[in-house]
Amino acid sequence: MNHRFNRPGRTSPNRRALPPLALLLPLLLGTIGCSLAPAADLIIADRGATDAVIVVSSDAGKWERQAADDLAKYIGLMSGATPRVLSDADADAALRNPTPVFVVGAQALNAKPKLQTQLNAALKKDPFFRADGIVVQRDRNRIYLAGSNDESHYFAVSYLLHQWGCRWYLPTEIGQCIPKKPTLTIGDLNHAYGSPFEVRHYWLSWNGSTEGQEDFQRRNFMSSQRAPGMGHALSRYTEDLAPEGGTKFNVPFSEPQTAEHVLEIMAPAIESGASAISLAIDDGVYENDSETDTQLHANLQDKYFLKTSQTDPMMALYANVGRRMKERYPNNKTVIGGMAYVNVSIPPQRPHDVPDNLIMWLAPIDIDPIHGMDDPVSPPRREYRDMMYRWSQVMDGRVCIYDYDQGMLVWRDIPNPAHMSFRHDVKHYRDAGILGVGTESRGAMATVFLNLHLRGQLMWNPDADVDAMIAEFYRKFYGPLAKPMGRYWDAIFKAWEDTVVTEHEWMAAPAIYTRQLVSELGAYIKAAQAAAAPLKAKADPTRDQQLILERLQFAQLGYDVLAGYMEMVFAGATDADYQRAADAGMRTIMSRLEMARMNSTFTTRVVGAGSPASPAEPGGSPAWLRGEVQQYVDLNRLTNGTTGTLIKKLPVEWAFRRDSNDTGLPSGWPYKPADLTYWNANKTSFRSPAQRKDYPNTEWETLRTDLYPQPQGIIEPDWQSFTGYLWYKTDVKLNAADVRGDISIHFPGLFNECWLWINGEMVGYRHQTDLWWQNPYSYNWNLDVTGKLKPGVNDITLRANNSLHAHFSGMFRRPFLYRPVNQE
Repeated sequence: MNHRFNRPGRTSPNRRALPPLALLLPLLLGTIGCSLAPAADLIIADRGATDAVIVVSSDAGKWERQAADDLAKYIGLMSGATPRVLSDADADAALRNPTPVFVVGAQALNAKPKLQTQLNAALKKDPFFRADGIVVQRDRNRIYLAGSNDESHYFAVSYLLHQWGCRWYLPTEIGQCIPKKPTLTIGDLNHAYGSPFEVRHYWLSWNGSTEGQEDFQRRNFMSSQRAPGMGHALSRYTEDLAPEGGTKFNVPFSEPQTAEHVLEIMAPAIESGASAISLAIDDGVYENDSETDTQLHANLQDKYFLKTSQTDPMMALYANVGRRMKERYPNNKTVIGGMAYVNVSIPPQRPHDVPDNLIMWLAPIDIDPIHGMDDPVSPPRREYRDMMYRWSQVMDGRVCIYDYDQGMLVWRDIPNPAHMSFRHDVKHYRDAGILGVGTESRGAMATVFLNLHLRGQLMWNPDADVDAMIAEFYRKFYGPLAKPMGRYWDAIFKAWEDTVVTEHEWMAAPAIYTRQLVSELGAYIKAAQAAAAPLKAKADPTRDQQLILERLQFAQLGYDVLAGYMEMVFAGATDADYQRAADAGMRTIMSRLEMARMNSTFTTRVVGAGSPASPAEPGGSPAWLRGEVQQYVDLNRLTNGTTGTLIKKLPVEWAFRRDSNDTGLPSGWPYKPADLTYWNANKTSFRSPAQRKDYPNTEWETLRTDLYPQPQGIIEPDWQSFTGYLWYKTDVKLNAADVRGDISIHFPGLFNECWLWINGEMVGYRHQTDLWWQNPYSYNWNLDVTGKLKPGVNDITLRANNSLHAHFSGMFRRPFLYRPVNQE
């Protein structure tokens, strides 16, 4: 990654939030309005001709020059007439002419010095790295477009192009919407604005395609400004301090010799003038037996990662390094970057002498990514809000947020919109006075879609009107297909906005993409295809019409992936029809492959970098799509006579009991029938998760086994995820032939440490790590229960331990009985 740290000297950052400013001025059919005295519209181009010119310095920086070139390019695309771009003597001559002149970048500030005063007044005061802002103004025949730095010059031009209606919704041409304006004009124009955030960007992980990324970011007001600490780096300085038999995660933080050792390794970079050094912790859970660390952390536990919170020892390390660095290099300006991550995320509880050359990244990787910080259905998100404000207070605003545009971390190539939460959270980030936001993106547009566009707009201006931008998007992006495609995306956005899901991986998909929603989406796609018939019938469609058809093809393939994937899930998890599940999975793989070949940015690791040797075949880890399809292939073999023969599918719905006080074992629940009297009399009052969260845990209820418990309403009355023991119980009737010979029970989707009883006898125990994501992603449990079942009714009881971790728990695929086939 190419970091730029452009930090002016200062003693402490100013955390004052800027007043709200709207990004978008009203669009008046190609005429831009403003607050200066009204002036007649200035004609830039008319009927394919223009005498306008663009003036830029011959010494312009990269983005300043591209600003001028792109301004000419897009005026040409809008009007059919492309202005000339001039420098030096030609520019001087142009400035003396009465024809329209766009003055870009440093040339604008030199030509009209008062613009600098107007710009300075809009900028964030006393920035830590740099302040980004723009000033755009029309003065008779001149249009001045300038910013506070090279990239901001480009933002000024992008602002003007936005006012004319130009949009860049996705990287590459498919996301570009440029209106046609045979007569292009400018009315009154006078606007100065500075973003409250110094850091605004995304970076691509997982071999995401970078095609179009740079231009897309600048056109959506994102910059190259980075802050140290975004990448894991601490082990480079501490790995040789690992204790014997230990690892880099066992190095003591607060010991003085640790800081001395780190500084010695940092010294060459500091002495060579490095602008920044990352000491961000590595990707793992830290723990050690240091006495000083123990005194500092006082055995406070991080409930998200089920380990001791190491924040105070970590802050002691950063403070020790920073202080020693200042003592040894008193005039040095190197910035140290740290990271609050995993079990060093909860803010420090002790005072620390935090050096002013330290910034921190806050990376809430295991906290609900779906809901906003004020959403009442997400206590974890509200906790994160308070953590974020506290970190900003501790660091005097020197905090950046490491977030994810695809909140569902291990996901599928199906839509995962994130603007519903970010539109609210970004205002909190502004109010907390933090430095900015850096987003980790997979770059898979089939998944993230509008997330990056809306993030860019909101990081530039937190008060941008998201609803208006989305409504405009439908019109601009889909043209005559706007109505059905708007309904398509509105239904997806609403499902995500209304969900109670707070978990963040693919097991949550059926809680959001229900059968009803998938069917509804299919109807909207069908309507869009019908609306596209006139365009498809055109013998010579325009490029814009071709783009609309390509966008529809993208939507169709995206729906095919979604519908195919969910059919696989429903067939496997609900119906235990593994042949149908495997077939649907194969169709999904092929639809995804076609989508990947359509555009490099639509998926990751399907074609190109990081892709498998056989992308059209199932295989690999079940954490990913091809591996999950392989799991259903294997389950089909386990039940179709190949490696096993199905005896009986167990019920989809089981009796269920919450056990927050671990009373079930001493109370004999394994060998007593479930009493569903209360449930049968009152279940109509507990239909929704909002109602069911208040169900008394003193009573049995029923629960589906094809979806994990939380989205079914197994949560606490205050909306916290339920923690405790989960009891499932069902009766299964078997005949004499069923119980003859070898018999196994298979749980194809099951979280947690578990115990199984059959007819009151404990027949199996399954160990699992408390952190669900540290276990194999097949999440299955297979037990030999030969001789444990009898003809007639059998009681099967499962106890799952979810007493520590408020995340995925219980069953999420229907279990079954089968007879293994002898493979000898």
